[in-house]
Amino acid sequence: MKAAGTSSQRSIRQLSSIKRMGLDNPNMSQTVVHNGVVYLSGQVDASASNIEGQTKDILSKIDSLLQEAGTDKSKLLSASVWVKDIQKDFQGMNGVWNQWLDPNNKPVRATVEANLATSDILVEIQVIAAQTLNE
Repeated sequence: MKAAGTSSQRSIRQLSSIKRMGLDNPNMSQTVVHNGVVYLSGQVDASASNIEGQTKDILSKIDSLLQEAGTDKSKLLSASVWVKDIQKDFQGMNGVWNQWLDPNNKPVRATVEANLATSDILVEIQVIAAQTLNE
């Protein structure tokens, strides 16, 4: 009985299933889809001056990126949230998050305080989701 292919052939097939989207930034992809899993890069939006506004704007971006990748927030698996001042801003961010979240799908989530890229960024959110299967 012959093997299904060499290890390097299987690796090439696996790599070919990677789809990268949002390549405007020379340092990273905005979205990567691999084996039915959608990985979004960390999202920021400093249009608003407060944590609630920034969180709403970021979650709106996430909705759009997930839709572009063939899924939505009901398929979230994991989320990472970085907040500039966790003592001051956690409740505001979390309140917006809870309003946005699909109550039937609560992903695992980590939230930490971080010194973010620029002084006007108060929050950054990164998510991983499963793709929606065509039924």
